[in-house]
Amino acid sequence: MDDKKNLKIIFHIDMNMFFCSVAVIKNPSLKGKAFAIGRENTTKGVISTASYEARKYGIHSAMSLSEAFSIKPDLIVVESDFEMIKFYHNKFINLIKEYSRLVEVASVDECYADMTDISKYRHPLDVAKEIQYRLVHEYKLPCSIGIAPTLFLAKMASDMKKPLGLVVLRKRDKKELLYPLSVKEIYGVGKKTWPRLIDNGILTIADFDNPSNKDKILALVGENTYLYVINAINGKSSNEVMPQRYAKNESISESQTYDTYLISEIDILVEMRKMTKSLIARIANKNLMTKTVTITLRNKDFKTFTRSKTIEYTNDFYEIFDIVCDLVEENYKGEEIRLVGVGLSNLKDKDEVLKEEYNLFTYESIIEREANLKKLISKLKAEYGDSFINIGIKDNEK
Repeated sequence: MDDKKNLKIIFHIDMNMFFCSVAVIKNPSLKGKAFAIGRENTTKGVISTASYEARKYGIHSAMSLSEAFSIKPDLIVVESDFEMIKFYHNKFINLIKEYSRLVEVASVDECYADMTDISKYRHPLDVAKEIQYRLVHEYKLPCSIGIAPTLFLAKMASDMKKPLGLVVLRKRDKKELLYPLSVKEIYGVGKKTWPRLIDNGILTIADFDNPSNKDKILALVGENTYLYVINAINGKSSNEVMPQRYAKNESISESQTYDTYLISEIDILVEMRKMTKSLIARIANKNLMTKTVTITLRNKDFKTFTRSKTIEYTNDFYEIFDIVCDLVEENYKGEEIRLVGVGLSNLKDKDEVLKEEYNLFTYESIIEREANLKKLISKLKAEYGDSFINIGIKDNEK
């Protein structure tokens, strides 16, 4: 009785190809085409995400652009418009807040919502279908929704059917819906862990949940990971949606410890890219910009070091991730790494940054830029004539 009384109804709302959806909103000609989000006019860097049409060719997130172009030379690559991303992220979150006061932003394209209260007088499936309908018809944003009694199960449910999926996952549905899934589908189990499980005969969630495999699994992943997964798939993990989990503060960071050491620079950067993406979503949601980027690395001997770089205020993913890449390249010496982290600090409200009053330092910076501009104009005039360009406004345009 107590379990039923305390049962919560948690939604995990996961936008389908959010960055691609926003790109199509901005440029409708991309609809139905194979394209990816990344840096334009270069083969350097990695893909942030890819359209469903591009995925049919095997192109996926975290793939290098050079590899993607080798697979499909005519692949269209477009950069994200982060102002539009922020705009539609806010639209998405504000729409969900119409249905629940308990909404926790997990990243730029997903959130959890406690729908227990509204489900007392509306069926949760009706609520979920209405949310999907409104997001598509009001903003052209498809999403998948998982409904479950815990955050973990809701997340697992939303991943089961895409695009526009709607899956209910109750504790009693474990054998029917969870057991057939591969262990690589377990949320929170890293890409270094599940291959070891599969190589040792732990192929499915059913295998993981089988008590006869406990000793083998403990030897492979350790007690912490084993208990986390067992509790989570049996509905014994958190059911608390915390809107203030990422409350506004002067610094934010994300880090993760790995059961299997990271042994290459690319492994580290793939993980840090995900962290950077999540951090950008968090500061965008709070209308913040950052001035300092920090990385943290801890090797297998538990030696930890951090490196930071201070820049002009920004909230641009590519600019910040470039700094992360530079810091890793400059400081990673090939050790086996057990923990990585990324942090953003010296956070400031974007409006405050843009409206900052002139002072001696900003004034001198402007004067220096204007002097450089005048030198460039003089050079252009010398080459193309006096009428080529001038500073200021023409009389007839005043």
